[in-house]
Amino acid sequence: MRSLNFVQRVSLDFTGTLFPHAICLGDADNDTLNELVVGDTSGKLLIYKNDVSKPWMTRTCVGMLTCVAVGDVCNKGKNFVVAVSAEGWFHLFDMTAAASGKADSVSQHESLCLDDQKPCFTQHIPANTKVLLISDIDGDGHWELVVGYTDRVVRAFRWEEPADAADLGSGQLVLLKKWLLEGQVDSLSVNPGNEGLPELMVSQPGCGYAILLCSWATQAPPAAAGDPPPDAGDPPPAAGGDGSGGTAVSTPGSPRDVILHLTTGRIHNKNVSTHLIGSISRGSKEESSKCGLFAMCTLDGTLKLMDSSEQLWWSVQVDHQLFALQKLDVTGDGREEVVACAWDGQTYIIDHHRTVVRFQFEENVNAFCAGQYTCKEGRNSPCLVYVGFNHKIYVYWRVGLERMEPTNLLRLLEQRPAFQGLLQQLGLDGEDPAAVRKLLADVLYKDGAVQTP
Repeated sequence: MRSLNFVQRVSLDFTGTLFPHAICLGDADNDTLNELVVGDTSGKLLIYKNDVSKPWMTRTCVGMLTCVAVGDVCNKGKNFVVAVSAEGWFHLFDMTAAASGKADSVSQHESLCLDDQKPCFTQHIPANTKVLLISDIDGDGHWELVVGYTDRVVRAFRWEEPADAADLGSGQLVLLKKWLLEGQVDSLSVNPGNEGLPELMVSQPGCGYAILLCSWATQAPPAAAGDPPPDAGDPPPAAGGDGSGGTAVSTPGSPRDVILHLTTGRIHNKNVSTHLIGSISRGSKEESSKCGLFAMCTLDGTLKLMDSSEQLWWSVQVDHQLFALQKLDVTGDGREEVVACAWDGQTYIIDHHRTVVRFQFEENVNAFCAGQYTCKEGRNSPCLVYVGFNHKIYVYWRVGLERMEPTNLLRLLEQRPAFQGLLQQLGLDGEDPAAVRKLLADVLYKDGAVQTP
């Protein structure tokens, strides 16, 4: 296992505290360049851009922000920033308009003071939110919002608005479905199934996961006498959602809508937390869309890469407590590596062939994410983001590697056509491995003294 030492990093100011899922990377202002979005426990939403240490934008939300995300949650062909609080307040921000307004400002400080701090849309959904996902979970080409809760519940929402809506204020989130899981929900992800259709996955303790079936109801069932009332806090259906307008309405999840999978191999504590991430790229769109790859990690140090047919690609055991799992193409070949971070800052990067490299961050970690970020070069590049306990966020940029597999100097030199010619000039036989190794040892370890015949 090779150890890496990344040195190119920027330090961002952050004085608050945050939950592990209240940080993400994404194109918040739709300029094709990614920003860093952070939500803290005081309700502040901070967006960092480039290598500037101060937040590029600050917004105010209601409650303690537990999770943030960037995506086209309203299906309007552009990204929005979503922040959800523990108290159940859903906040929607359109940073595109704000970014264009900043271009005409005299200074960034003045624009920050003049910004409208309120979100463009707010709605109350059930409280105790924990993790958030914006993705097309049913394969219909439209994005849904999926929220995981601390009470082992997962809910899926869809943005609905009238056809003649002039702004976002006339729309709202409509509950599509609710699932109840056996164990705590620590991660949500989407992975292509055996037939290429998306499958909604949720992690379960003890290195397990569940597939949640998206069987939406298009008509509200009639209420029977004695039926229990709907869950407290569940939003009502949108206008026209009484069954006559065809709008999807909420339905309780049945046991057959939750398919539990327990991975084989090492026996795990059934209470140990598990994280997963799906849709790991194999290098080509065709390969990645069929029998998708997903990774899992546990707090007791297990890492696994599997596909949707439940075939195990590899399993790795480490001696660190893993709490965060990401995917990132660090070699630039289109294949995404698995990135796992431990509470003490130890970070593992593993490719599809089980080649492992590691990087040790210098302090304990409160939150971690990985992805593409625009830093000093004016373009997106792979990066690792660490939130410590010293009021700083560290972004390691340009963490790309030439290769994952180990190699040696002799093998690299043999691939260069001029190497054999230089050996001949020194009077050495390039077919004699011992002589070539002695030459390299003399150059590297004997002050450059080379003994020639």
